[in-house]
Amino acid sequence: AAFISIQAFPALLDLPEELEVSAVSCGSRHTAVVTRGGELYTWGWGKYGQLGHGNNISSDQARRVEHLVAKGLRVEEVVCGPWTTYIRV
Repeated sequence: AAFISIQAFPALLDLPEELEVSAVSCGSRHTAVVTRGGELYTWGWGKYGQLGHGNNISSDQARRVEHLVAKGLRVEEVVCGPWTTYIRV
């Protein structure tokens, strides 16, 4: 099982330098950001598939949701719930 660090205080995000974030949302144990280019990056606890990577693997590293890129979808908005992630394309 992956160890997911819990941050009690704000922390800097470790995202690729070229990304410009336009929106962010936090669930109970996961986080998602939308870039100005319409890509979705997620990280945190993934037990229920809420990270959108097609599995239930948790990750401390922000990862792009490749399924949306493969479908040619541009994300406009993201909202994280306790164990869910919703997007508007």
